[in-house]
Amino acid sequence: MATIKDSVHDHIEVTGVAEDLLDTPAMQRLRRVRQLGTVSLVYPSANHTRFEHSLGVYHLASEALGHLGVAGRTAERVRAAALLHDVGHPPFSHNVERLLYRRTGKLHDDVDDLVTSGRVGAVLRDHDLEPAAVADLIAGDGRYGQLVSGELDVDRMDYLVRDAHHTGVPYGTIDHGRLVRELTFRDGELVIAEGNVQTAESLLLARALMNPTVYQHHVARIGKAMLRRATERLLDDTGHDPERVRRFDDADLLVTLRRTDATADLADRLSTRDLYKRAVWAELDDVPASLREADHDRIRDLEREMATDADLDPDAVILDVPPPPGIRESSSRVVVNGEIRRLDRQSPLVSALRTAGRNQWRLGVYAPPGAVDRVGRTAVRTLGLDIDGALVSTVRRGLDATLDEFG
Repeated sequence: MATIKDSVHDHIEVTGVAEDLLDTPAMQRLRRVRQLGTVSLVYPSANHTRFEHSLGVYHLASEALGHLGVAGRTAERVRAAALLHDVGHPPFSHNVERLLYRRTGKLHDDVDDLVTSGRVGAVLRDHDLEPAAVADLIAGDGRYGQLVSGELDVDRMDYLVRDAHHTGVPYGTIDHGRLVRELTFRDGELVIAEGNVQTAESLLLARALMNPTVYQHHVARIGKAMLRRATERLLDDTGHDPERVRRFDDADLLVTLRRTDATADLADRLSTRDLYKRAVWAELDDVPASLREADHDRIRDLEREMATDADLDPDAVILDVPPPPGIRESSSRVVVNGEIRRLDRQSPLVSALRTAGRNQWRLGVYAPPGAVDRVGRTAVRTLGLDIDGALVSTVRRGLDATLDEFG
């Protein structure tokens, strides 16, 4: 047994198959993949890694299994899946995941190749566990897959608390101990037991508050967009294999970008925090539906058109269109008066949080600092935004001066 001191859960005891998995190359790589990617450009202490988080998820899964009375090989299989659930993450976590997905067809939880082969597969077989079954749990399949990847998964419970701890933002603080204790199965579904609607609501509220403050902070989004642009240029201009890039760690990617002529400028800007600025920051109702739903090729065409109009390099303008606002956790199940009910049909808070999510949604157009005003003006025309051009340039500069005090 290994006992590991953790910043969130204090002491974590790692036993059995999990202890042997810890030193596999796939797990050790996660020490070099930051949990929050470019968020550290805003919150300097947000340097925790996927390795720490994986240990936390393993710990909470073990606690949940104990309360659920699950033991033996089934429990070992779930513990292995909990520890391994992030081994498929690309460098900088989610920051370049969608880009690499377009090239490989794989997301971070598509880990069959990692789990079934090499050292990880060998360790699982040594413990009489079928690697394919562990991969299925990581993908959220089956009864116990819900515990690893679902609306009430222990992954979410750990990252909210851990991200709040390392950023110093208090909004992600939840009673994860109670959440774990109140998990139960009803008719094959993982639900929160009777009398815990408020406990379930706390999970939604924490996620809703952390989203604009941490996960979607404008500086983090600009850094993410620049990293994504540089990585796309790396793949397009140099012939780097996306499957190989997918297995880089953070340092591998950043060093490769800095050593490549086509991407060195963006990589240096990221390294020195010399970031692009917002030329446009538009609310949901000011953005045409066709633009909110535009695919990658259409967005790239619009970026080039705006750059040409602003007399810039074709790649110097970045259009950042986030996905539609939503609350995945709102479909989690709670037991009320003996019945299983969806939380969004039981809690009036869900409706308010959905409204807040719509109000927080922003489309961004980013450009080098010296070109912000002219990019803002051309962006309003090109994108058909329902906002006054003065709001884009003059007022935006005043807002930036205020917001820069907060990163």
